[in-house]
Amino acid sequence: MSLLEQITFAGIIGVSTLIVGVLTKLIGFPDQIRKNYKRKSTEGLSTALMILSFVAYLLWTIHGILRDDMVLIIGQGMGILTTGIIVYQIFIYKKNEDK
Repeated sequence: MSLLEQITFAGIIGVSTLIVGVLTKLIGFPDQIRKNYKRKSTEGLSTALMILSFVAYLLWTIHGILRDDMVLIIGQGMGILTTGIIVYQIFIYKKNEDK
């Protein structure tokens, strides 16, 4: 069986999901992280949304680990990293604003 015959629709969707998910987390969130860092502020960001996003990425990653699904582990794991940094920035910059 040739490589082309081995490619399935589910496989294409899985790889596409991984690529788009990782790119989103490597372009969108890092841009926000840089902006927060330059301003030393997270003003205008929803704390609740960022914390919920972090928890959602965490749970999806755990689900991926339990299912041994590398698409979920890699894609959602990147979300843990990027939203985790933003949540950390929210608490650090909020602490600095309260002084």
